[in-house]
Amino acid sequence: MADTNAGGSGANCLEKLKIYVKTQKGFILAAEILLSFIIIICYAASLYGGYSAVAICEMVFAMVFFAIFMMDLDKQIQVVNWVWSDLFRAGIGALLYIITSLICVIGGSGDGARIAGGVFGLIAGLLFAYDTYTIFLQIKSTRQHTAASTDDRV
Repeated sequence: MADTNAGGSGANCLEKLKIYVKTQKGFILAAEILLSFIIIICYAASLYGGYSAVAICEMVFAMVFFAIFMMDLDKQIQVVNWVWSDLFRAGIGALLYIITSLICVIGGSGDGARIAGGVFGLIAGLLFAYDTYTIFLQIKSTRQHTAASTDDRV
């Protein structure tokens, strides 16, 4: 027998993608993926391709978190604290992008692709830092909304 829901699950996934990209978090993650891809292309055209490791790792991590948040797997898999994991991912990504991009921009004389990758890396570092800031605000707001226990028993 033919499965009649085979086309429906793909359409459902595409609808989730369209809806999630319109949210603030989805837009930020999509921008992180796109910028990381551009940086990979710039470093691949450069004489020194070793700097592309940061961009590859950050793009893969952003894609994983994009898929997890898009499919609402963060609510189903509660073994991992996804918000804190995302905070560490974005914070480490911002730090690594800024460091490697400054190295590429400062030492990239004569290699235009390396300098372009460094400039895009600085923009990506700022985007990752903004993502870290928004996640921090989200954590801060959820902690303020939880009321402290007034029970005297321990």
